[in-house]
Amino acid sequence: MNPEPTSYDRLAGEWRIHQLVGGHRFSADDLFTAWVAAETAPHALTLCDIGAGIGSVGLMTLWRMRPEATLVALEAQEVSHSLMKRTVADNGLEGRVTCRLGDLREPASFDGLGTFDLVTGSPPYIPVGRGVMSPHPQRAACRMELRGTIADYAATAARLLRPGGYFVVCFAAADPRGEPAILDAGLHLRVRQDIVFRGGQPPLVSVFVATHEAGPCDRREAFHIRGADNVWTEAYHDMREAMGTRLEFRH
Repeated sequence: MNPEPTSYDRLAGEWRIHQLVGGHRFSADDLFTAWVAAETAPHALTLCDIGAGIGSVGLMTLWRMRPEATLVALEAQEVSHSLMKRTVADNGLEGRVTCRLGDLREPASFDGLGTFDLVTGSPPYIPVGRGVMSPHPQRAACRMELRGTIADYAATAARLLRPGGYFVVCFAAADPRGEPAILDAGLHLRVRQDIVFRGGQPPLVSVFVATHEAGPCDRREAFHIRGADNVWTEAYHDMREAMGTRLEFRH
């Protein structure tokens, strides 16, 4: 059987990423998770991306960090793990990124790694049995909760975070499981950033920031990607520029 075709696309700055043409491809959810993570913990030196997929969240976050920062990216799907390893090699990042194959729900997957300043994740949002499962295995696992829920991501992050560290995770804004999952893991919600894809519509996703330490929660004004006129907002242009993915045209 011939391998599935791939593309090699712009990710951040000069960094590029390998993706399946007909499989899972990185999204705005990944970009916003990385942006909030980098803005929250700009001095983090040890990063871990759980359920890393093809590596987009972890790598975009790492791009914003200091040159000495390192990343461990854990992914259970062999196809995504292999693509991520190609991306790391072709961008010359072997000295900064460790790609590990494993299930985030298994503590043994993290043996020997210690704790981290920053843990990121962008879990699937759809429970098994609800919605239509993609016939493509990679896409199915990225949309359906086949290998863990938001609760599993939060519990894993709680084990991996050092004192003073941050967990940054993206989840469906309208799904009520997000905040309770963080609290049930023994973490404290410190930031909620809702993302509106077009003005006049409700937010589609939320990015949460959590810590071991208690403190007030900053429930921020929703971030708008496009206004009601369907034009990209100035805030979105600024965010894309900060993340090394500047849009070609600015209104």
